[in-house]
Amino acid sequence: MLEMPAPIDGTAPGPLKKQLRLNAIDMMCMGCTPGIWTHPRDQSEGYTSLRYWTELAKILERGKFDAIFIADIFGVYDVYRGGTAPAFLNAVEFPVCDPMMVVPAMALVTEHLGFGVTGTISYELPYSFARRVSTLDHLTEGRFAWNIVTGYLASAARAFGLKDQLTHDERYDRADEFMEIVYKLWEQSWDEDAVVRDKKSGVFAHPEKIHKVSHKGRWFEMEGYHLCEPSPQRTPLLFQAGASNRGREFAAKHAECVFIGGNTRPIVARSVADIRRRAVEQGRDPRSVLIFAALTVVTAPTDEEARAKYEDYRRHVNIEGTLALISGYSGIDFSRYDLDAPIAFFESNAIQSFVEAFTVADPSRIWTLREVALDAGVGGSGPKEVGSPQTIADALEQWMRETDIDGFNLVYAVTPGDTLDFVDLVVPELQRRGIYKTEYSPGTLREKLFGAGMCHLRSDHPGAAYRVQPDVP
Repeated sequence: MLEMPAPIDGTAPGPLKKQLRLNAIDMMCMGCTPGIWTHPRDQSEGYTSLRYWTELAKILERGKFDAIFIADIFGVYDVYRGGTAPAFLNAVEFPVCDPMMVVPAMALVTEHLGFGVTGTISYELPYSFARRVSTLDHLTEGRFAWNIVTGYLASAARAFGLKDQLTHDERYDRADEFMEIVYKLWEQSWDEDAVVRDKKSGVFAHPEKIHKVSHKGRWFEMEGYHLCEPSPQRTPLLFQAGASNRGREFAAKHAECVFIGGNTRPIVARSVADIRRRAVEQGRDPRSVLIFAALTVVTAPTDEEARAKYEDYRRHVNIEGTLALISGYSGIDFSRYDLDAPIAFFESNAIQSFVEAFTVADPSRIWTLREVALDAGVGGSGPKEVGSPQTIADALEQWMRETDIDGFNLVYAVTPGDTLDFVDLVVPELQRRGIYKTEYSPGTLREKLFGAGMCHLRSDHPGAAYRVQPDVP
């Protein structure tokens, strides 16, 4: 087991009573970062094939990953140079397919792997979305998770018939109301014992135990019954990745798992402490929120081979494509800036934390735009760990000790090669050290992460307040 950092009073550190958890990040497009799809070993061109996703799911289950997390966006990257050509030319998260469609196929070939999928609620209606999610929770036998996002591309708003997207904080205000409605649908519409399926009497469900949901608020007005009977988890496991001040407030209220970024351990540690503090302010147990840090791992049998592999990847980075990507993330057209000049912090109506990560969050380093592009071009803007299985395992332990995170969202550079390397080389080393599971726990995805009997939302989660008959103490 890992050890906690020594307390400030100098007493000896105690064991950390948690094991490292892992999710794999992917997206239903040509690779996670522009340019790397041109690498000879990369197979992301198979993203439109069910075989690609089912084979990947089997690899991850063999590696005892908790979940595959499939990101998604609406809209296109049209900020850089004021148009879409750089994004289209370099396959910058375009084209991108609907990730929810591949979940049932992956569930069919696995028994334990969880499936976290992004759902952008700025462009969804709660009633239809709740049914889609309940259906997936049924089809995966309780292994579905929803990553709650509000979106950040103005092009998405225009595609849905709006003049522009809502302001950053308004998107979260709308999201809070959206959550209230889906909680009512998932938790309140059907009593736990409503469905009986009695063939002798011909009674499927007790009508008096199925309740109409009504809502009238600033953003939504609806009235109706949830169309799905209760799924194994009722409310799916809830993920969230907001990193702005308003995003963290939303995460502390709603999320059971939080995805965070940060290029250094001190930055990540501050984010973790802030999220746990905010959870307490919401009346929640801070340990009921699992926190995962983004990380790209490049590994090989030796440190020298791993470093050579990483440098090989960097030669495939597409600067223009990466700048188109980060311009979309930030809402800032980086074509107007010198590649070799230091970048500064700008507020925007997109992902505010992206530029912050390379500017004010870490004043000890001054980044140029070229350095940001080269760094983000291999596995995204998060930190990188490069080395042998032993070196990687040491680094993961250090991240756990120094930041209080619960695990990692692993971002590949080359697929599926990087995932295979991690499963075949690093996982056995982590298991040998006793910090990573050798077998899955039974139950739903929520039970696998939080323990037996934790199938539904905890009683201190705001969604639990909508239950007709709370079933979790």
